[in-house]
Amino acid sequence: MSIGDRIATPDGKRRYVRALFATIADRYDFITVALSYGQDRRWKRRLIDLASPRRGSRALDLATGTGDIAFALAARGARVVGLDITLRMIELARAKCDRGLVRFLVGDMLALPFPPASFDIVTTGYGLRNVPDLAAAIDEIGRVLAPGGQLLSLDFNRPSNSMVRAVYLAYLGVIGGAVGWALHRDPDTYRYIPASIRQYPGAEAVARMFEARGFRAVRSYRVLGGLMAIHHAVRG
Repeated sequence: MSIGDRIATPDGKRRYVRALFATIADRYDFITVALSYGQDRRWKRRLIDLASPRRGSRALDLATGTGDIAFALAARGARVVGLDITLRMIELARAKCDRGLVRFLVGDMLALPFPPASFDIVTTGYGLRNVPDLAAAIDEIGRVLAPGGQLLSLDFNRPSNSMVRAVYLAYLGVIGGAVGWALHRDPDTYRYIPASIRQYPGAEAVARMFEARGFRAVRSYRVLGGLMAIHHAVRG
């Protein structure tokens, strides 16, 4: 069965993503830098600049991985919770944590363990593309954001031009296969990325989903010539 078939249903995608990220957790920092040609941290700094957190802001970083965005928010004075569904990711993030600047939790983006209006800022890096139900994830983020709170997301885009999209996805498949074989002896490990992009609505459609689900002032910023995107939206 192809990766596309395995992630074609919400249940299948949930199982696949949980197993995948448990496998790659210890290589996650290396992979995000390698597959972004070293640009990943610059993109995340831009996301934080757009958020402009004030000292004491309540911030939640979803799909936090090993905590890059969470730590950057804390460095700006925010009170931060980092949440990820993968226990090993949270263990690695906690190992990097200094002086308890961030509280890290294992949890599901579709069932956040917080009451309504708990946060002023919600961020996610490469998170929305991986959820089994994107609309439900956006609703859950809206629930935990205070009115006027900000949502910011960094992720791969799905280019609208069919020729650009075909070349881009083929390239990611080749590179992902090579890296997967080198690191895990499994070429399919990082071929999940182009497979997930094929099923992702793309930046413009995701922006429309935000608006339809009660967000306003929705902006989408092209990154890497439009191959990546940062979304910025305000809870209405």
